[in-house]
Amino acid sequence: MNPNGHVAVVTGGASGLGEATARRLAAAGAKVAIVDRNLELGQKVAAEIGGRAYALDVSDAAGAEAFFKQLADDMGVARILVNCAGIAVARRIVGREGPHTLDEFAKVITVNLIGTFNMMRLMAAALTQIEPLAGGERGVIVSTASVAALEGQIGQAAYAASKGGVVALTLPAAREFAQFGIRVLALAPGLFLTPLLAQLPQAAQDSLAAAIPFPPRLGLPDEFAALAMHCVENSFLNGEVIRLDGALRMAPK
Repeated sequence: MNPNGHVAVVTGGASGLGEATARRLAAAGAKVAIVDRNLELGQKVAAEIGGRAYALDVSDAAGAEAFFKQLADDMGVARILVNCAGIAVARRIVGREGPHTLDEFAKVITVNLIGTFNMMRLMAAALTQIEPLAGGERGVIVSTASVAALEGQIGQAAYAASKGGVVALTLPAAREFAQFGIRVLALAPGLFLTPLLAQLPQAAQDSLAAAIPFPPRLGLPDEFAALAMHCVENSFLNGEVIRLDGALRMAPK
């Protein structure tokens, strides 16, 4: 699908991988709706790319339903959804302070997996009600998994479980939505220079980068955005989880 002229929703679009994706889509002519809990930062990015920003907790069912209704009034029905919103926590299942708190585990699952599913289900429902483009395609949904879904490290139980759910969700969703001409994909990035990692000392960043075979550096958000864009544009990509990691295979810790 050529994104030019179509509405695209990017969750977590105010920073990091989401921001880079929003900028890439806007540069290609898409009308971008940035969804983020940080409305102020989202509005700043939206102003720079000619889009709109919306405050939303992606795991909020009623809030997400209201968002899609408002979006249809403001910009039209979106044909592109890129799910980048997510959180992480570093905690052992059994640590020095005792077992992993259930509330913290549930929060990560709720945002990363349930939030992704929430946006996917509502996006797909809206897409089934509009006319397909030439070739029968109605839209595309790209979610963000992680290499941790396949090689989760010690301390990543909650995060790995949430991203593993995103991986497992991708194919059945693609198969179900095929009859409507809706493609579903997921990207599994490795170590990227996001705002979180950028806060680490340079020595720590260099240590992380040294684990990556080639290129021996952290991934750049625009490289993630470029792959997300390819997923949008290549209509034969469907039902796949694509690693983007420089051949990294995560060690146990």
